[in-house]
Amino acid sequence: MNRGITYVIGHKNPDTDSVCSAMAYARLRQEQGMANVQPARAGNINRQTEFVLEQLSMPLPPLLTDVHPRVRDVVGEQVITIEQNAPLSRALELFHSHSIRVLPVIDGDRRPLGLLFLKKVSERFLVPSREEEIRRVLASPASITKCLKATPLHELGGDSVEEFNLYVGAMASETFDQKMEGLDPRRMILITGDRENIQRQAVELGVRVLIVTGSLPVDPEILRRGREKGVTVLSTPFDTATSAWLTRLSTPVGALVGDAYPSVGLGERLDDLRLKLLHSKDPGVIVLDGDGRVAAVATKSNLLAPSPVKLILVDHNELSQAVPGADKVEILEVIDHHRLGNFHTDHPIRFINQPLGSTCSVVASLYRQAGLTPDRGTAGLMLAGLLSDTVILKSPTTTAADRDLALWLEDLSGLDLQDFGRRIFGAGSALAAYPSLREMIVADFKEYQSGERRFGVGQVEVVSFHEFHALKAEITTALADLRRERRLDTAGLLVTDIVQETSLFLVLGGKELPYVIGYPQVEENLYQLNGVLSRKKQLVPHLLKIFKD
Repeated sequence: MNRGITYVIGHKNPDTDSVCSAMAYARLRQEQGMANVQPARAGNINRQTEFVLEQLSMPLPPLLTDVHPRVRDVVGEQVITIEQNAPLSRALELFHSHSIRVLPVIDGDRRPLGLLFLKKVSERFLVPSREEEIRRVLASPASITKCLKATPLHELGGDSVEEFNLYVGAMASETFDQKMEGLDPRRMILITGDRENIQRQAVELGVRVLIVTGSLPVDPEILRRGREKGVTVLSTPFDTATSAWLTRLSTPVGALVGDAYPSVGLGERLDDLRLKLLHSKDPGVIVLDGDGRVAAVATKSNLLAPSPVKLILVDHNELSQAVPGADKVEILEVIDHHRLGNFHTDHPIRFINQPLGSTCSVVASLYRQAGLTPDRGTAGLMLAGLLSDTVILKSPTTTAADRDLALWLEDLSGLDLQDFGRRIFGAGSALAAYPSLREMIVADFKEYQSGERRFGVGQVEVVSFHEFHALKAEITTALADLRRERRLDTAGLLVTDIVQETSLFLVLGGKELPYVIGYPQVEENLYQLNGVLSRKKQLVPHLLKIFKD
């Protein structure tokens, strides 16, 4: 998903008005100077809409299956990492120079080995509670050499990580002998300066690592004896105090992390990241790309970042009809002609809802108000949406403004509105043209709430009821399956004959439905709705009333 983009999008199961109004309004906002705005659709288009786009040679808007914010939307593109063999001192430099608290430890292929946390590192190395913890060093001769910028005068088992005890030889020989009694020299790191007696005693004991500070010389005989006794001898330019401090920070970071670490993928939802962070004792998680390599680090501060995706809703104003995830992103505008539903925003937005026959009518009126003339293709889109939703200006939802706008769009598009309207409905009227009867039902299916009752109504236009009657049994079965899957109290399909200007209503609900529906029953579950063409203005208000009562 693109960063910093605004989608103009209609409802799920988009009809012609929904798709065409999204395309036309996106074009209007582009002309008005809005950056990075484009149309989209929240579902597959029907045959009628497909016909319109083909006739006008207009591109199909991209499909958005959901707009839930993803992890990739809120993390940065640059990530600071550290390789497993780097010493802890390098990790502390990175923590400080980049002002970060979490550092992924990686292998040579950028795959994660674990997470290093500044707080835990500080607690372990800066505030030890016992002397033995202060002395303990987990390191390898190679990591000590790197950390101390030392010259190895003799090195043995360079990359092998071992647990050492750290001592400083800043005392008389007799005192040194007493201090060394009972200690294991093969677990000992000894730091000293140019005290030849101490150096000699250390190699005779066979300490594991002897560090000589200040780049001071070491007697060749001591080096020879050190090689015989298996002592690693290092020469560092640092003084004793600095050397002792850096030696404690020479632990390879790979030895400080465990196999278990929290992670998320770039494509996972932000809600998943939120759950992992809220239920984890760690302050951050590793973000992985599609190949399992480290792409970013996410902390709780990332949860505060706004989603780069914003929406302008057209042809609906209820989140139940919106693209999934619409409630998780910022909605900038709503352009609609339906009843108002439950809709809340954190900030004031542009909300235009007019009692016109189509959303394309509303958009066309906005072109006029802005003093802008749509191009030929955009005018054709708005004319198609207007004619589709008003059933070629025959629906009772049609207003004088719709008729006026239709004539204006007819002139701009160069299309004959009556001929274009008949061809639009002719292209979408055949029931068998849908891939399946279920897809025919859900192609323009909307759900509603009346009190505790949930119901859904689809609509399809035909030029004759003959095909519907032939498929009625199969349609009833598909409708029953949909009702059960979506847990609806009532589910129906309004079949509208645009030639005869009447409808049949196939509906499944409770046993009381035939007694309260108020329409004459033709057959079981089938009712005659003479003169009813509009689901929005005629059927749904009636159903809301009877279900509420």
